[in-house]
Amino acid sequence: MEPSHPRLKTLVANARKRAFAPVDIASLVVFRIAFGLLMLWEVYRYFSNNWISVYWFKPRFLFKYYGFSWVQPWPEHGLYLHWAVLGILALFIAIGLLYRLSAVLFFLSYSYFFLLDEVRYLNHAYLILLFSFLLIFVPAHRAVSVDRWLKPKLLSWTTPAWTLWLLRAQMGIAYFYGGVAKITPDWFHGEPMRARLARRPDFPILGRFFREEWAVYAMSYGALAFDLLIVPFLLWRRTRIPAFWLAVVFHLINARLFSIGVFPWLAIATTTLFLSPDWPRRVVSIFRPSARFISAGDAPPPSGRKQRVVLSLVMAYLAFQFLFPLRPFLFSGGSEWAYMEHRFSWRMMLRDQSLQGYFYVTDPNRGRTLQVNPARFLSAGQMARINWQPDMVVQFAHYLADVMPRLGPKPLTVEARLFVSINGRKPELFVDPNVDFAAERRSLLRPRWLLPSRQPLPPPGKDLSEDPFASASDGN
Repeated sequence: MEPSHPRLKTLVANARKRAFAPVDIASLVVFRIAFGLLMLWEVYRYFSNNWISVYWFKPRFLFKYYGFSWVQPWPEHGLYLHWAVLGILALFIAIGLLYRLSAVLFFLSYSYFFLLDEVRYLNHAYLILLFSFLLIFVPAHRAVSVDRWLKPKLLSWTTPAWTLWLLRAQMGIAYFYGGVAKITPDWFHGEPMRARLARRPDFPILGRFFREEWAVYAMSYGALAFDLLIVPFLLWRRTRIPAFWLAVVFHLINARLFSIGVFPWLAIATTTLFLSPDWPRRVVSIFRPSARFISAGDAPPPSGRKQRVVLSLVMAYLAFQFLFPLRPFLFSGGSEWAYMEHRFSWRMMLRDQSLQGYFYVTDPNRGRTLQVNPARFLSAGQMARINWQPDMVVQFAHYLADVMPRLGPKPLTVEARLFVSINGRKPELFVDPNVDFAAERRSLLRPRWLLPSRQPLPPPGKDLSEDPFASASDGN
């Protein structure tokens, strides 16, 4: 439906014209190839580290996202086969073979593993999920692909501008909210960067300075400034190239300093989309000045109605991506303590935590209470998160109420004594110890039994090795 006001109508028409203006497809093709190869490498990592069995087959209990309890793992061989298929699909995306179908199947297959266990949530896994979804709709296979070779009429050296801007916006949102999340008292006081740097004195050249306060604050404030400013500098032509190389150095340092898997390389690949769309062609011409590209006509522009539909869907998607990470600001206390809002909000590397806790299962039929160590039922990775994600506390309590023996008709009650230390603070109770969690229902809202954090940060320079609990990191 076209707007009736003349000025607004002109603005909409100009926006449509710019969105569907043809731009060089070269950078989109490079991103497609890089994404496919990185996902193939990710599949190799899961096989070589035996993570498939460790993450989804060996645990006795898997935590589920709200509304997705029906997603269950295949038998063990099925999990391995499914991951092998995921690798084949990643390769097909890279070479552009059956591209649309491969992108759809990759997105669905990766979504399945993403939903299998809530514990496995990582921001970069969520980013992979989103990019695999977006690749379904962008025509990244119209050049340098097997599909183009099999169907010459598919060839086009241009793509509508909105396809690049959609991918740029997705990465820009991740950068921006990664910076917004760091605007916290803990980050301004150098935590958790201080603790993480102290554990890496072996870092080449710079490691000798990591226990110096100036280095802690330089890294903390530098990361904050990078996340908030990198996208504006990438968009401004005068600063684009220096900003790109700064991003490359930043992500390479992160790859060496932290264990965050494929994320730095995916971020570098995505950041290339902010460069001029024809940058790959320019690079090829440097090394092969005689290189020539076959001319091809632009893909015919869609009808006006189709343009309106496409732009409406793109704007709706981006609006959701921009608004959904604002959830943490709706609750007091911040997600440094209650990590319910951590997921899907690009809140990365914000905390180190130490944890310890027990569940107490009471059989009212006998009047007996049994102390349960969660480690009896959960893997090390699950143990590292259950004590500070409220919805997981409820899920595990329900599980215990189902599997623990009882003698009589009355249901078991499950209470918890969970102590958490965040960024070196003294340990404190995380949840109300008097609540029967077996009787609690899961909710998307912050629960009433979540206790506030009142402990202050320790003074700079405190030796965190004195912490009585085992240290764990939220990672990416």
